[in-house]
Amino acid sequence: MISVILAGGKGLRLWPNSRRQRPKQLCNFVGNRSMLNQTIDRLISIGSERVIIITGDDLFTAIEQEIARRNDAHMITVLTEPEGKNTAPAVGLALASCIDDIGDQVMGIFPADHHILDNHAFKNCIQRAMLAAHQNHIATIGINPNRPETGYGYIQKTRWEFSSLPDVYGVNSFCEKPDMNTAEQYVNGGEHMWNAGIYISKADVLLEEFKQHLPEIYAPITSGLDSYIHSYSSLPNISLDYGLAEKCSRMAVVSSDFGWCDLGSWNALPEVFPADADQNVCCGEDLVAVESSDCVVKQVEKSIVLFGVENLLIVETDDIVFVADRNRAQDIRQVVDKLSLLNRHDLL
Repeated sequence: MISVILAGGKGLRLWPNSRRQRPKQLCNFVGNRSMLNQTIDRLISIGSERVIIITGDDLFTAIEQEIARRNDAHMITVLTEPEGKNTAPAVGLALASCIDDIGDQVMGIFPADHHILDNHAFKNCIQRAMLAAHQNHIATIGINPNRPETGYGYIQKTRWEFSSLPDVYGVNSFCEKPDMNTAEQYVNGGEHMWNAGIYISKADVLLEEFKQHLPEIYAPITSGLDSYIHSYSSLPNISLDYGLAEKCSRMAVVSSDFGWCDLGSWNALPEVFPADADQNVCCGEDLVAVESSDCVVKQVEKSIVLFGVENLLIVETDDIVFVADRNRAQDIRQVVDKLSLLNRHDLL
């Protein structure tokens, strides 16, 4: 399998850890390795023979330095987008890079910023997706939800599995991020799964779907990598979900439960780190909480002591201590915008 890792995001909701020159995929949130390195490790461990990383021009040097420290660097290629154009053009860039020998080899599309708790279950899930891909489906991964969640998109599966593919279903629809009432209906109905943004397909099948649904991206893909990059400014800004998956008649969804977590905001930390008796969660080793509850803390060097507070987000870096209402964790990009207006680029 060729594994394509989409690593061009800015991670603004994880500021102040995630910065312009070191966004979240290059940060260590769990363990002592970056999210990108953990993603590469995971994909090579399940049998990926080649890894293509798609990122922006501004992150090329940082990612190249990260890759150069790996023993398997010869298996990894870093490609850069001249400008951010969403996920469909990014996947097109990967296809253009191997257009001359695309054949029917399987290609997997993976975000760089997911945390997986159960790698064995993840491997089994990808193997089922590859079986579906070999039957000319484009397989996506659906995470069985354990709660109503308004921050994720959903996939509605068909009632019945494919006869020859256990735990693999057809796709009825892709659903946008819902309100809480709709999310509760999705979870209670049993037909909806979280959309993990992972796709597994034979490369030639994926190319055929680009030809049918995104011809303005397909044409430059077939001209090769250099031509594709030169045409980048004219490509549409469109996601793979909206531009292709929602229109494709041969989608399949693999029902999965491998301890998936999209580390998209600080409120995702409770899914990865244990809470104390008062539901405080600390990513770090030196927190003392007195008469305090429901706080999320990212601690690095300084001892952090909480007293008489609740529902706070506290993030320590080498140059910033950030304190916020935990309910505003999804709005942190507003802080980033304000700092930019104040010309505090040293903090960005």
